[in-house]
Amino acid sequence: MPLLDRAGVTISYAEHGAAGGGRDTVLLTHGFSASSAMFAANLPALSARNRVLTWDIRGHGGSDYPADEASYLPATATGDMAAILDLAGAASAVLAGHSLGGYLSLDFALRFPDRVRGLILIDTGPGFRNPDARAGWNAYADRSAAAFSERGLAALGGSPELRGPQHRDATGLAMAARFLLKQYDSHVLDALHTIAAPALVVVGADDSRFLAAAGHMASKMPAARQVVIPGAGHAPNVDQPALFDAAVLAFLDELAAARGAAS
Repeated sequence: MPLLDRAGVTISYAEHGAAGGGRDTVLLTHGFSASSAMFAANLPALSARNRVLTWDIRGHGGSDYPADEASYLPATATGDMAAILDLAGAASAVLAGHSLGGYLSLDFALRFPDRVRGLILIDTGPGFRNPDARAGWNAYADRSAAAFSERGLAALGGSPELRGPQHRDATGLAMAARFLLKQYDSHVLDALHTIAAPALVVVGADDSRFLAAAGHMASKMPAARQVVIPGAGHAPNVDQPALFDAAVLAFLDELAAARGAAS
């Protein structure tokens, strides 16, 4: 995969689809402790009529695993996303993110609203307003960081998007858990009603941890709708790739039709 230099930190990314782009540019962002490899089975369908960009978050996959805290702040991650779009010559894109990647996509939409044509939010949530709930999540992040520091890649969970070799070691995952995975405030949750971009909220029917969050996002964003994928858990694109691809392609078709009608 090509590498993007971000002030001495290399970010692994790839472009899929016809040379020169396609109908839409779609930026896929994976979840915590996964990598861009989680979307491998979806790329043939998604890139047939669209240019698709994939990348590895710092500490994951083929990107660098820096040792400084600043490399794992949300603003750094969304800055990496903007830099990838810049390199691809994409003034705007449809942002599709899974879990942590979905949260980062929401944060990006708040930071750079003019660069977002649409959002595809996959088994993710907008954070916590309740301080106790946020503290509980952050305690989980600290436990994850400790597990990766102590056990290495053996601490990876069993969710299907984590299967197969993806990471060189677990040092970056520990750093990402300690800083990027944590929730610092409720600014994304509080601003959902201001995100005007069309949004598709996708959730696996068996992902009990994220069903309520998906419903909340779909109800709060003015141009959002929800799709529940049957027979799927936290990674519906892996569990049910055909159903996932069909839902996403229908959404992209709607975006293209709306732009055509407006031109």
